Amino acid sequence: MAELATIARPYAEALFQVSRADLAATQSWLDGLAGAAASDELLQFAADPRVNARQVFEVVTGVLKNSLPERGANFLRAIIDNSRLAALPEVARQFRDLANAVSGSSDALIQSAFPIDDSELNSLVTTLEKRFGRKLQAQVQIDPALIGGVRVKVGDEVLDTSVKARLEQMKMALTA
Repeated sequence: MAELATIARPYAEALFQVSRADLAATQSWLDGLAGAAASDELLQFAADPRVNARQVFEVVTGVLKNSLPERGANFLRAIIDNSRLAALPEVARQFRDLANAVSGSSDALIQSAFPIDDSELNSLVTTLEKRFGRKLQAQVQIDPALIGGVRVKVGDEVLDTSVKARLEQMKMALTA
């Protein structure tokens, strides 16, 4: 994993430098590329020696929901030409970290046992922003195994108020 991070860093930093004027749009198409590149089938196709770079480019752009801007197409060509397609998800993650550092925000993964409506989510995010001391870009994920409550991950910090976590704490207390 460290090797992939090392490979991805110069791509993320270079893209960040040329995209400072429109980080959100760049992040949007970069996330699309990262999602496509996360496919094992696509990586196997790209690794096939009978397939050329143009064919890989056409397949990747063909599976995207939106068309790539010129900068995105050029970036994808550079990634393919250097056989770094597998590094794209890590490039997108590092790019997001750089963009978040500039804006003073962080990504937050909120896992909930049940769907959260917009008003509850806004209230939760406001509370979490006070708790973590920074602006949060929230993404909600449903995880029925939590039983109730939420688990929030911001960077390497985890706030777990789920029923599952509380039951585990009680189990540990009773068996100690």
